[in-house]
Amino acid sequence: MSTDVATAVTVRKARLADLDTIVRLRLSLLREHPEHPIYGRLRADAERRAREVFSSQLSALGETMLLAERDGRIVGILRCAESIASPLLDPPRYAYISSVFVDREHRRTGVLRALLGAAERWSADRGLTDMRLHSVSGDEVSEVAWEHLGFMPVETVRMKRLS
Repeated sequence: MSTDVATAVTVRKARLADLDTIVRLRLSLLREHPEHPIYGRLRADAERRAREVFSSQLSALGETMLLAERDGRIVGILRCAESIASPLLDPPRYAYISSVFVDREHRRTGVLRALLGAAERWSADRGLTDMRLHSVSGDEVSEVAWEHLGFMPVETVRMKRLS
């Protein structure tokens, strides 16, 4: 557990007892993009499926789910997983960041920075030297935030629907 004194944000590892909040936060992330060609296609039974997937992620080796708390309330989430890279490229493993969400009223207050700092420490403890993530293209706020935190765009994901 770590505390970012400047913003009074505490970051800790998520537990199974946090599952309801984890589901709420991660589905809130998807619901922020209703027009997105991938994330806007939320299934009717997404909450049930989310509970299954997220509970298994909480106990998975090689990954961590981090929660940010402020004033005793969970206000943000970040998942970090150790991933295997192409056998043709260095480094052989990297940290993959996903499912990052901060409650709207707590954005731009240091919550994301605190979550990312904890993920960086978790990754460094495993000898990982690179972090990667996907973000929604065209979301200017997200793009600026990630670039401000040191991430640069390196590739584009494209999609084509087949009829």
